[in-house]
Amino acid sequence: MKRLVLLFLLISSIVTAQDSIRVNLKSPNSTVYTHLYFLQKDSYQPENAAKVILPNATEDPQKAVIMLKQILDGKGLFVDFKTIPKSTNYKDSINFSTALSKYVLFPERMPLISVEKVNGNWYYSAETIQNLDKIYNDVFPWYVLKLEELVPNFGHEKLFDIEIWKFIGVLILLFLSFLLHAIFKRIIYFILKKIHTYFVKNDGLAIANVLKKLAHPISLLIAFSFIAKIFPSLQFSLEVNKAVFLGLDISTTVFWIYVFLKLVQVIMHVYAEFTEKTHGKLDDQLVPILNNFLTGIVILVGALKMLTLFGFDATTVIAGASIGGLAVALASQDTVKNLIGTFMIFLDKPFHIGDWIEAGEVVGSVEEVGFRSSRIRAVDTSIYQIPNSKLSELVINNKGLRLYRRYKTNLGLRYDTPPELIEAFVKGLREIIIAHPQTRTESYNVEFSGFGDSALLIMVNVYFKSLEWGTEQSSKHRLHMAIVKLAKALGVDFAFPSSTLMIENFPEKKGLDMKYNIDQKRIDLVIEKAVEDFNKNEE
Repeated sequence: MKRLVLLFLLISSIVTAQDSIRVNLKSPNSTVYTHLYFLQKDSYQPENAAKVILPNATEDPQKAVIMLKQILDGKGLFVDFKTIPKSTNYKDSINFSTALSKYVLFPERMPLISVEKVNGNWYYSAETIQNLDKIYNDVFPWYVLKLEELVPNFGHEKLFDIEIWKFIGVLILLFLSFLLHAIFKRIIYFILKKIHTYFVKNDGLAIANVLKKLAHPISLLIAFSFIAKIFPSLQFSLEVNKAVFLGLDISTTVFWIYVFLKLVQVIMHVYAEFTEKTHGKLDDQLVPILNNFLTGIVILVGALKMLTLFGFDATTVIAGASIGGLAVALASQDTVKNLIGTFMIFLDKPFHIGDWIEAGEVVGSVEEVGFRSSRIRAVDTSIYQIPNSKLSELVINNKGLRLYRRYKTNLGLRYDTPPELIEAFVKGLREIIIAHPQTRTESYNVEFSGFGDSALLIMVNVYFKSLEWGTEQSSKHRLHMAIVKLAKALGVDFAFPSSTLMIENFPEKKGLDMKYNIDQKRIDLVIEKAVEDFNKNEE
């Protein structure tokens, strides 16, 4: 009898020792492991798994732990025990404002499922237990689970170790998803077109094609969300659910990237239409720059999201991207400076496309403002490529913003020109400038300005109305020809560097004496005819 009692005590102690080894609530890792281990097929002991629930937290702890496992399996959430902390005194100092003895298993997909430390042991949190029914109903809608009861007996027969009704359910789910996609594609396109027409008032073919392409992925996203909502109710294994949800997450991310890329195209198309209506052309150059910038941001964020889907920690990825971005910025300071210079040019707008500017030693017309540098075409048609960082620091003389083009020159008459002809020449020049259609008649100067080394100086200061360089040169040509004709008609000679030897007393020789006709009537007739001929040439 004593031997039987000793054998019973030995067996009991062994079982108790095994339970004490297996049921471990000293850390988040051991608690989650205890929960899932005792619900596996080869170690199914729900009474031990239920110990991870805080006593008196629920009336049926075994049902609670089974529901928790079904939720994780239904969403394809594979628990990686390598990432769960093993420290008894673990505190979450990242996700909470104050450090708490709490660990959330899946912060992004299941933020309400967590474990917390109570009285030295780790249990599933009170928040998890309180929201358990809600989480379960979200994962397994009642209206889908009820359909399983309608499945006939043959549907529960297995094919490849999977019940036949699940295959049928997948086919029905795919059909319904395709139907939703087809319906919502037309609805979304109609809504987007109405929004575009309301705000832009322009129904262009290009924007219509972009909206069609935008409606397609949005409707697919709705179909994917429908599949994600219904698929857990088909009760496939954890491995199948994990693969399906990974595929859905990847597809959803790809289509979101596509949606935002098309959305960037729509925004840039609308902005391009707006810039075409503005006076300046600098805004037109901003369209491709913004397009490339926004496209880069969408692709970068999408790539970071894709990395998190393959198991990379979001915080680590963002921190790595920040450090990498800082390293790249330090290694390419010139590029960063040029980028800042580009933004400064677009903010300050010191010039517009087509303006004639002087920037340091470079003089020419602005052709393009790029992401890194600007192109300026000189008079000889050569191209200057100036980094925007340097261009933003230079003193820029924007001649394209001038109201008029000023032209100033000095005409040199011979020193022996009579005062009457000097006055007549100046008067005739004034009349020609007034008659010139490209000069400002209210602002000009023609005066006898001084005495040069070998000429009497006549200052001519005029303003041409046209700002185009070619038109200015043509206007100068017409003005110059009129001046030459006037001088010839009056008998006025232009001086050039020369030396004249005057001999006053020489036997039988006379001194140099230029013959000028200073008859006033003839002078008036000459000026009148010169202006008349100028007007005829203009016509």
